[in-house]
Amino acid sequence: MQVPICEIDPWRTQYFESVPCPADVFIPTEDSDGWLWNPAHRWVYDKLAVALSQGLSAAPHGVAPQNYPVFSKPIYNLKGMGVGSRALFSPDDYASAYQAGHFWTTLLEGDHVSSDVALVDGEPKWWRHATGVASGAGTFDHWELHALPSPEVEDWCGTWCRRHLKGYTGLLNLETIGGRIIEVHLRFADQWPDLYGAGWVEAIIRLYASHEWRFDDSARRTGYSVVLFAPHGFLYRHPPAELQRAIATMPGISSVQITFHEELPPGRHAMPPGGFRVAIVNCWDRVAGDAAREHLRTHFEATRTPL
Repeated sequence: MQVPICEIDPWRTQYFESVPCPADVFIPTEDSDGWLWNPAHRWVYDKLAVALSQGLSAAPHGVAPQNYPVFSKPIYNLKGMGVGSRALFSPDDYASAYQAGHFWTTLLEGDHVSSDVALVDGEPKWWRHATGVASGAGTFDHWELHALPSPEVEDWCGTWCRRHLKGYTGLLNLETIGGRIIEVHLRFADQWPDLYGAGWVEAIIRLYASHEWRFDDSARRTGYSVVLFAPHGFLYRHPPAELQRAIATMPGISSVQITFHEELPPGRHAMPPGGFRVAIVNCWDRVAGDAAREHLRTHFEATRTPL
């Protein structure tokens, strides 16, 4: 059977492998595929262009900021995980962070929101929003997937999509801070598709196959994606399958992901400076999700070996 979603992370195929799909439909979850398959709209991966399209103060390194603080990061980064990003608070910070291919922009304040939106010819048809709770140095403790809409995000980003993404039909992921766009991805957030509800994968296949959006979202509810980061400097081992199954079937738990390739050295994984992401627990109950995370933490701490 053709797998509908082009997913390279084996821990996420669990969400898609049982859903049939036409052989000529390809749905990206990786930014590299989003770039390759959407030449007319791939410019959105240029973060400097996205900042300027919203009227934010921004320029490439080489053009010094006139005011501080600002935020600096690569103009392009298809690996994600906040690689090369940092706040700059002074000319000395700017000088030390200077790097070809990077840019600075307005240091935004407010909620950090990840939004998935279904577009038909650039027109938003469906939204879901998740708010990240940061735990430092590019890591997140958890994301809360909200049942309620976000007018601040939908008003600003909806107008932006209509203006800049005419002709694009498919899923889009937008990252915003304080309602302003910091990143655009020609894909959806594949970390928590199980929390979108029954029938959602079928709906996105229909969106890409026939350019129509039909999805009964009346049963939407709040969910959580609880993340486990472990310290850098160790080799980690996957939990036994029976432990993973036991955790995944705990009350209030939707799914468990072990988010690294055991056969690859840690340095081959794109990770933030604050830690090495080893697992994600998607759940309907935060208390249950936290408990599941602690079970996993116990395993990883007991089986790790120093590099």
